Amino acid sequence: MSLLTLIALAAALGTDAFSLCVGVGLAGVNRRQIILISVVVLLFHIFMPLAGWFVGEIAGSLIGRAAAVLGSALLIYLGIGMIRGSLKNGRSLDSSLNGFSLKSLVLLGASVSMDALSVGFTLGTQQVNLLLAAGVIGLVAGLMTACGLVFGRFLGNRVGERAQLLGGLILIGIGIKLLF
Repeated sequence: MSLLTLIALAAALGTDAFSLCVGVGLAGVNRRQIILISVVVLLFHIFMPLAGWFVGEIAGSLIGRAAAVLGSALLIYLGIGMIRGSLKNGRSLDSSLNGFSLKSLVLLGASVSMDALSVGFTLGTQQVNLLLAAGVIGLVAGLMTACGLVFGRFLGNRVGERAQLLGGLILIGIGIKLLF
């Protein structure tokens, strides 16, 4: 597999994280939160292809569905909280993200990286340097996460108080989409 093909694969895997983080960024995030969320997604996008390679496709489909449901529920919950906050004088998500527990961050990272689990299984059958592939996938996903958060924050600053409402709707939409 060429490096260009690997980067294209990594970008495709990072699109869930990017779109999710635009919604989160709309509500307002600080630099620390951007780094924390990006690092969690980066680590999951490195770990999941490796786990997929070791565990195999059957376990990936079983774990994938459970993580997708939990991740969807988390996104819907965050989205509802953002909408409620926007209706109560535009309270930002900032305080909510500061309270992100390790469990919430793990669920978030898992929900946007489940597709990388099955990709890892496939890569294991393709004579690919798996460590290089997992590293590239993780770096690209981490960068796309940071870009989504920064872009969302930029849009939120331009759109104003209704950005949180829009961000909440985006998160709920993505959460519902992940269920199906």
